[in-house]
Amino acid sequence: MTLAGHDPCGGAGIQADIEAIISQGCHPASVITCMTVQDTCNVQRVEPVSDYLIEQQAEALLADLSIAAIKIGLLGSVAAVEAVHRILLQAPDVPVILDPILAAGGGKSLSTDILVEAIREYLLPLTTLLTPNVPEAARLATHGDTLDEQAQSLLDQGCAYVLLTGTHAESERVENALYGEGQRLRTWFWERLPETYHGSGCTLASTCAANLAKGMDMVKAVGTAQAYTWGSLQAGRQIGRGQFIPNRFYWTKVS
Repeated sequence: MTLAGHDPCGGAGIQADIEAIISQGCHPASVITCMTVQDTCNVQRVEPVSDYLIEQQAEALLADLSIAAIKIGLLGSVAAVEAVHRILLQAPDVPVILDPILAAGGGKSLSTDILVEAIREYLLPLTTLLTPNVPEAARLATHGDTLDEQAQSLLDQGCAYVLLTGTHAESERVENALYGEGQRLRTWFWERLPETYHGSGCTLASTCAANLAKGMDMVKAVGTAQAYTWGSLQAGRQIGRGQFIPNRFYWTKVS
């Protein structure tokens, strides 16, 4: 089950989640958290769905389907965060993958300090895998000057695992690190592609969720999700005036 916003251009949000989940052989059940006005360049407007409607969507699915993982994306209000918190309490044994979207790919902020604090309080303690990029980790961490220290802060706040992605770091290669059990468990290095992409974080987090739903252990789920995401980005295309869109069905040869 994925809880995310609707992106009209189809690069990120609920459509990205659905495509990534299907590509892994899983069935996506979707809960819309907000409507957006955006294109491949940036987000112009976010209109949150009411908290009770988010909750009712999820409760209907939990009552009817066997949910094997819950992926959380853009939450446009504190009320939405609180609603998701109540939803997660109804599924305590289901792994939770949180992609903490705090800004759009085009740079527009999608969060406030109050919203960040609500995510810390209500969601991090219930998160199985958190997938922040470097700026997101810095905002969510309560202490730490280095990436390792910030990741430890996120673990201290209740996350079981943190996959810290280096797409926003200034390095020759992209360095992604998985933290858990109080330490850095594994590091992966990926060729840095020349373009910027709309929906890469959604793709990665949703694929991690699908892999965990299929019963993979955490290291394998995260590793294979990165390989799939990198392949989607490498095969991405520029369909509009802005960022490239991942081709999440690149292996089917569909353009």
